[in-house]
Amino acid sequence: MKVLKLSAQGLPQSWISLEQAVIHYAADEVRWESGGEVAVFHGGHNAITGLQSIITVNSIIGTRGVPSINPFNLRPSLTNSKLFTRDRNICAYCGEIHHEEELTREHIIPFAQNGIDTWMNVVTACRACNHRKSSRTPEQAHMPLLYAPYVPSLWEDFILRNRRILADQMEFLMAHVPKSSRLLV
Repeated sequence: MKVLKLSAQGLPQSWISLEQAVIHYAADEVRWESGGEVAVFHGGHNAITGLQSIITVNSIIGTRGVPSINPFNLRPSLTNSKLFTRDRNICAYCGEIHHEEELTREHIIPFAQNGIDTWMNVVTACRACNHRKSSRTPEQAHMPLLYAPYVPSLWEDFILRNRRILADQMEFLMAHVPKSSRLLV
């Protein structure tokens, strides 16, 4: 289980472990929290009061401080898993939904024609369509694209990064994705 760590202003920073979240709580760096309670940690007993320390961790935390990197300047890393999720496991050429094992990363402008491996030059394709298109462009192969590629937003990237998102975390992230996102379909 991961905790969604945000800046104090509410911008996604990272997915962190429960242990990392406890460190933020113990250091008094959590400015606000949202979502549901996901864990309770019991610490030692205070020598003077005899009270045991308890830290309750929520699924979403906003932490103190200003991030050193503007998250909007970051480009999401491109992985097959993220690509297939972005494209909803739909082949860009035949339009059929496939299991992940049957899918490939298809370069619209192939490497053989100086294409590059970026979000704007890749789509999801089934193995049969990728083989049929070969090292040609969609126009050369007479295989028009059924949808256009796009670079996922910061919010979409956080959804694409984590396969086990809690309902309250998903609700928070989905409230910020662009209206044009394929993740909303």
